[in-house]
Amino acid sequence: MTHKIFKHIPAIEYRGEDNDNPLAYNWYDAERIILGKSLKEHLRFAICYWHSFNWVGNDVFGEGAFNRPWLSNPKSHQAALEKLDAAFDFFNKLGAPFFCFHDVDIAAKADTVGELSENLKKISDPLIEKMKENNIQLLWGTANLFSHPRYMAGAATNPDPEVFKCAAYQVKNMLELTHQLDGKNYVLWGGREGYDTLLNTDIKQELDQYARFLSLIIDHKEKIGFKGQLLIEPKPCEPTKHQYDRDVSTVIAFLEKYDLIDSIKLNIEANHATLAGLSFEHEVANAIAYDVFGSIDINRGDPQNGWDTDQFNNDCKEMTLILTHILMDGGFKSGGFNFDAKLRRQSIDVEDLFIAHIGGLDVLAKALINASHIIEDKFLESFKNERYKAWNNKESQDMLSGKFSLEDIVENFNEPKIRSGKQELLEKYISIKT
Repeated sequence: MTHKIFKHIPAIEYRGEDNDNPLAYNWYDAERIILGKSLKEHLRFAICYWHSFNWVGNDVFGEGAFNRPWLSNPKSHQAALEKLDAAFDFFNKLGAPFFCFHDVDIAAKADTVGELSENLKKISDPLIEKMKENNIQLLWGTANLFSHPRYMAGAATNPDPEVFKCAAYQVKNMLELTHQLDGKNYVLWGGREGYDTLLNTDIKQELDQYARFLSLIIDHKEKIGFKGQLLIEPKPCEPTKHQYDRDVSTVIAFLEKYDLIDSIKLNIEANHATLAGLSFEHEVANAIAYDVFGSIDINRGDPQNGWDTDQFNNDCKEMTLILTHILMDGGFKSGGFNFDAKLRRQSIDVEDLFIAHIGGLDVLAKALINASHIIEDKFLESFKNERYKAWNNKESQDMLSGKFSLEDIVENFNEPKIRSGKQELLEKYISIKT
């Protein structure tokens, strides 16, 4: 069913590299086979419900600028149904295989967790029908544990146990709905699991609470038979000054300490990586190295703004490097690329919403093609193999395996030959390939 707001927008088609129509794909040919799989299978892209259909276009200095008909009465179930119609028309026209949502995104606005639960039940059957009708799947679901004033001091890490219970109730309901919808993952974003000042914060108490909260979710996942992957999404700050899941390494340390590492992987967001003072590539490569890579929220920040601007991705060179790491690791298992990105406040036309996603997806498609060429010619792989080849001899392997003591190792050594790391050569190679 075509929603009236999008009736003038045709289904988005692939028209090739030379296409000059902004409402068509230049690079995303969904069925094109690259390294044995289609672009659609590789990228597994999803549209987020919140930025695309819930954000009113406001900022800290200005009111909402987006005139979407379903936004005028957020407490109305009918408005939620209209939003559902519009969302799936949008997903369909873009050819999106997946979408993602928070509980509060899809249901009518509620003042209490009990009311939210009822609203979520009311929308679940129409949602299921939309998914079946359009053959669109849920990449992941999540609960919003940060917007309501009850969560101003955190959800699982809140000093009030009643808030902890409310958060547990929301997650229980949303995890069960995600299971019902055959969601591929469930994301836990600790938007306020952190602190603004240490003057009123007991870090150890809050970390213990957060770990217990996650343990309860893991147990309930097993109890209901949910086969999807649990994911934590790192972010360093904003809205809190410090968040306990600030980056990949911090989350790994937390999961290791509380013996949760075997049950949870990571959903990495590009803009969160740069807010942490790290590159997006570093966070992806680090997660892969520690075997905790799960999924990606694809967006970007602005280096002139020190907050989470959630702009659409447009850096093909960066995405080529990201996709090279992912493809070399065997590709996504249950995850994918979720467009956790929003229009600029001045981009008020509905065409802008399409163009933004088309542009972001074309960058991913072109980057994947580039990455496949890099993998096939094996230049980077061969360079790294050559650089580390001395570690493959028997003596080096014995050092790593623990057969030699420190005394054994230093008994026989030679002054090393210093070799070039060839960074400029490798950067030149990447520039040519992208």
